Amino acid sequence: MMTAAEITAGAIAGAPAPRIEPEPVDREGAPLTRNERLDRLPFNKAHRRLLVASGVGWAFDAMDVGLVSFVVTAIAADPHFNLNAMQKSWVLSIGFIGMAIGAALGGWFADRWGRKTVFTATMIIFGLANGAMAFSWTLGMLLAARFVIGLGLGAELPVASTLVSEFSPTKQRGRMTVLLESFWAIGWILAAMIGYFVIPTTGDWGWRWALLIGALPLLYAIIVRRELPESVRFLESRGDDEGAERSVRYFEAASGVRPVASAKAVKLPKIRTRELFGRKYLPITLAIWATWFFVNFSYYGAFTWMPSLLADQFGSLTKSFGYTLAISLAQLPGYFLAAWLVERWGRRTTLSVFLAVSAVAAFLFSQSSTVTAVLCFGMLLSASNLGAWGVLYAVTPEIYPTRLRGAAAGAAAACGRVAAIVAPLLVPWFLTLSGGNKSIAFIVFAASFVFACVAALFLPERTGASLDD
Repeated sequence: MMTAAEITAGAIAGAPAPRIEPEPVDREGAPLTRNERLDRLPFNKAHRRLLVASGVGWAFDAMDVGLVSFVVTAIAADPHFNLNAMQKSWVLSIGFIGMAIGAALGGWFADRWGRKTVFTATMIIFGLANGAMAFSWTLGMLLAARFVIGLGLGAELPVASTLVSEFSPTKQRGRMTVLLESFWAIGWILAAMIGYFVIPTTGDWGWRWALLIGALPLLYAIIVRRELPESVRFLESRGDDEGAERSVRYFEAASGVRPVASAKAVKLPKIRTRELFGRKYLPITLAIWATWFFVNFSYYGAFTWMPSLLADQFGSLTKSFGYTLAISLAQLPGYFLAAWLVERWGRRTTLSVFLAVSAVAAFLFSQSSTVTAVLCFGMLLSASNLGAWGVLYAVTPEIYPTRLRGAAAGAAAACGRVAAIVAPLLVPWFLTLSGGNKSIAFIVFAASFVFACVAALFLPERTGASLDD
């Protein structure tokens, strides 16, 4: 019998999986499937490595989305650009157009080329384009670079959540995916810190230095492929039993579990993406798309404009960045609470409750006129909204089968990005209707959270259930 260290070394080096005799381990005396072997494992150091490796990329993505909300405010004040409100809106929205396209294509490619391959490619695209935006000298260059950044970002997020979901033990799947999403808060907080400490103190080049920091994912992408295994479910769906076996044993070795041979996986027929709209999946697709759309509309409408709106309300760019930093810090407890509740209350209940609280918080924020009220209700909105995001990323991959999972998650994210495009463009109109204050905008965002909450009630409950092949 090989030791755990030997198995792990072989898996990392890409050596063929060692032969072992099949052992009947289930109740009927048949070998466990590879997915059953993964599902039985406790959370171990390999899961932690996967979570952190994926999460660091997620944090850089969040840092970029957060940074642009600060950067666009600084660019608008840069005498070289002097952007008006509509131009600011397009700098914000053009990235979401790229994200919509990237999400749809990234999920489709992930179902054909592999989760890890697409994850690595998106990080490289994202990092290079961020560097290009930092050296842009015209509005056209800014918009083009921002669009390409969106392509990489949009493709990476659903692919990373799918990869983590497919490796997570059944009892920990929801919690692991929500914790993956919690890295978004880390990235957003880093963005707020850069916005507060770097941009105002480094002159006209402050926003460029901020974007160069955001280009760091390129370095991370160089090493990520060596650290992450490919999805077992994806490999089996492609008929690669040897690769699937190596991936399973990598996780078994981390738990000190003796590997048992699995029967050769049957290569299942492809499921066409159009099946999302077939009789079997259409109700699920409509519910998850509606949830994604309204959550994106509220989140990106509110948080991409947050620094600018608070700067207008309180008359200070530096104070606005500080208030936004404080509001961003509330994301972490929101994620952690959602991660704790998602395996206790279930996906649907947790998601609906967090969205309902988000609606209340958005309305109260719309009426806030003092610094205390803005911080209080802004932090409540931040915690509840981002907690809901975490659960949404947990729900989406697990309600579809493996052969459709990447494309389905990408399509849902793409639908959400359409809302992310529209919302920032509508904010100037909302401001005009309300005489320049934030009240109408956040009342609309509160209503959008209500619609998302209702749509979430129609999602299937998958807590404690294995993923479908």
